[in-house]
Amino acid sequence: MTKEEFVAYVTSSPFDLSQEQIEQFDEYCLLLQQWNEKMNLTAITETDEIYEKHFLDCLLSLSEEVKGRVIDVGSGAGFPGVVWKIARPELEVVLLEPTGKRVTFLNEVIRKLNLKGITTVNKRAEDYVSEVRESFDVVTARAVANLPVLSELCLPLVKVGGCFLAMKGAAGKEEAEAARNAIRLLGGKTEAVEYLTLNGAGRYNIRIRKEKATDLKYPRRYDRIKKKPL
Repeated sequence: MTKEEFVAYVTSSPFDLSQEQIEQFDEYCLLLQQWNEKMNLTAITETDEIYEKHFLDCLLSLSEEVKGRVIDVGSGAGFPGVVWKIARPELEVVLLEPTGKRVTFLNEVIRKLNLKGITTVNKRAEDYVSEVRESFDVVTARAVANLPVLSELCLPLVKVGGCFLAMKGAAGKEEAEAARNAIRLLGGKTEAVEYLTLNGAGRYNIRIRKEKATDLKYPRRYDRIKKKPL
């Protein structure tokens, strides 16, 4: 998909993005390319590929479920958190990223794009949860960890009734099956495992509903989570 095809796609229904929003995507793409020359943000650097494999990919996960207070865990270069914020300015977004250099980049994106109602937090999820436990309507993560591990990091942040939206690759269905016990123990229930294709590559959007409060003993320390997933 070329940049022009992306613009034609997102300026029509269901996205209906404005010229100002398109310009924000243009600026975001340019910042990614410029900053990627001095730090590792993404292996995808060609303009058309950024629009398709990053911007469009994130927009395809932006369902009606995404509303209210949102946190992007392990935000990296801002996917999907910044993309969602551009497309839905009314969202209140937190970009949670443990790497300081990437947080510096994210802050520059927020400043350059003049985004409001979006903040960065330079912490790990298992540490930040003590401050904001079960306070988000939507928690999301893209390319962070396998789902059994990721569920323990993310579900404690979701308020009861809210949802965890995980963006996964071709093994997403298998990961969802492997995470069934973890999701149950953490108070969640898998509602949908949606298969999508993007330029011939398959991937999954997994929606997990928070049905009851997560036991306070979760999340454990990251070394324990990784060594012995639930």
